[in-house]
Amino acid sequence: MWQKSIIFSCFTLVFVVLFMNSINDDITFELFLENSRPHIGAEYPSSIGIDGEGIKIAVIDTGVNFEHPDLLGIGDEQKILAGYDFIENDSTPQDTSGHGTQVAGIIAADGEINGIAPKSKILAYRVSEDGEAVSSDLIIKAIKQAIIDEADIINISLGVDVIHNDIDHAVNEAVDSGVIVVVAAGNSGPDEKTIGSPGANPNAITVGATYNDTGSSIVSTLEVEGKQFQVLPMLGTEVISKKIAAEIQFGEFGREKDLKKINAADKIILVERGGETEDEVVFFSEKERVAAINNAQALIVYNNEPGIFYGELIHENIPENYVPKIPALSITLEDGLILKQMLENKTVGTIDVFNHPDFVAMFSSRGPVSEFYDKPDLVAPGVFVETTSLGDTYSITSGTSYAAPHVSGAIALLLSQNPDLTHQEIKSKLITTSELVTDPYGNEFPMDVGGTGRINIEKAFNSELIILPPSLRFNLSTEKNIQTKDIQFEFNGLNDQIQIEFSDFTNVNFDYNLEGDTLRVTSNLISNQIGEFEGRLFITHEQILHQVPIHIRVTEGTINTIEDDGKLFFEIINPLEWSYVKITAINMETLEKNSVSFSPENNQSLSIYQPGNYWIEANITTEKNTFDVYDTIFIDSYLESNNPTLSIFDNLERPILIMMVIICVVAIFTAKTIKN
Repeated sequence: MWQKSIIFSCFTLVFVVLFMNSINDDITFELFLENSRPHIGAEYPSSIGIDGEGIKIAVIDTGVNFEHPDLLGIGDEQKILAGYDFIENDSTPQDTSGHGTQVAGIIAADGEINGIAPKSKILAYRVSEDGEAVSSDLIIKAIKQAIIDEADIINISLGVDVIHNDIDHAVNEAVDSGVIVVVAAGNSGPDEKTIGSPGANPNAITVGATYNDTGSSIVSTLEVEGKQFQVLPMLGTEVISKKIAAEIQFGEFGREKDLKKINAADKIILVERGGETEDEVVFFSEKERVAAINNAQALIVYNNEPGIFYGELIHENIPENYVPKIPALSITLEDGLILKQMLENKTVGTIDVFNHPDFVAMFSSRGPVSEFYDKPDLVAPGVFVETTSLGDTYSITSGTSYAAPHVSGAIALLLSQNPDLTHQEIKSKLITTSELVTDPYGNEFPMDVGGTGRINIEKAFNSELIILPPSLRFNLSTEKNIQTKDIQFEFNGLNDQIQIEFSDFTNVNFDYNLEGDTLRVTSNLISNQIGEFEGRLFITHEQILHQVPIHIRVTEGTINTIEDDGKLFFEIINPLEWSYVKITAINMETLEKNSVSFSPENNQSLSIYQPGNYWIEANITTEKNTFDVYDTIFIDSYLESNNPTLSIFDNLERPILIMMVIICVVAIFTAKTIKN
């Protein structure tokens, strides 16, 4: 079966060797997890005796090393309560890879190191031998087993790199059963649209990775003539005490013979990656060494192919006593060529290299995954994380695989505090109390990169306000320029006085009305600027600031959706002249899709067999263009028959249906004639 050969697209491509080389020898293992815990507010629940006791977390992974002293034992009353090896088909899911043990340690290690929820218990399910190749069928079986075993939380730090309906259905089944599902976003960034199943599922809590709060959380900036460039510090580059401001000069490939042609002293040197020929190898370390001995202040290497790259000054081929002396940064091919062109005049650049833990890791997968919701949901430390490993050892590792268990552990703490919290309430607490994450220039990451922000367990723990839904999305057009959405508040019996503010939108005004526990938010389009726009609704309650993401889409086309007795009817307002439309209705809960296509002369309805909220997506074709238009609708009147055959027929144009009936009649008549 093709599902069994799907590769888990870098979810487990961790950067252990790469990162370990950059860590000073005098930094102990304990530093990294001890930095991670307070960075996300995990110390506060521990200080008041909340440690995850009584909570069961299913780890669907490569198994768990239940012989590790921090995860010791399997069976009733042991750290690993139970499990199953779906590869070997037995009840001893012993880890032979290390990946699942690393994940479990971050959640529940209780010994030399402490996980986020050290008294929680693990259900271990082995579905992969190495964490890189995984059967979708086994993921589904493990999810179903976790439901049977009454897991409170499911952690999935692996998946497939495409949308997989069967996995999504299994996740939905778990959520419907009261299980909270946490999923790693993946490690296929910085490319867009790199989140597959189950991370793309709106019902899962999908987690991207940020740097950890360590001395190795190094970022860099480059500003030239007011333009900000995206640059990455190469492995081995150290933090600098003050910014470097210097003239930039082009130094070809950064070889000795190249820099002899210019005066590199006190300059920032821009060079191309690689060498003059395809076979010529010029290591980044060599480029840095040559620049340094020519008294350059910094080195910038632009890529020789599209996109950015991670450069290594520290690697196995460096000379024995080599130590990097100046900052070395990488930049995209596109930006490198722009910068090179700017150097026709005497151009000064400013470089900074500093620690910045709340930076979304470049490898972290990102959206968009849908026109109707954002992924990832939030981010957590996923770089330089110390955790348990095979044998009785510990390791430092990186990847979104290790960001997700931070969130699973956080949820275990929240459930220890209040076991009655639902999946949606937990998700609301985490999303609305998260901390904004920014790039090195202080710009907020887009929501399809950094979600709502970095998890803050202390704020989530102390918040007495639950906001449903925890995000708002408005679909506006020039013809439908006003839209209203409702938010429900749960105050948990405390004072319901709140303060409400909106971030600035240049093209939209907001009004709101609070009656009891319902906040009605109205968006009003004040300009015809087409595109997508992000902002926040800020709600302060009991001195805790909550942030509700707002996503606004302004389209040129406009559609009205009308429901009547279980059927959806559509009115296309803009464009006035169109030739064809395909409309899809997507159930927000089940993700089931129903589609219909028609022309202006043959308008069709769409039958709905399940109640609920629906996303409406329309692709409208004209002579010159196509328009993507969006709408939402709540349906409580629906057709009682859920016959899939009828559903198919309902979407067929009448002439086709008539033709099918004629063919069937002819076939029956022919069969009778032959028989006679």
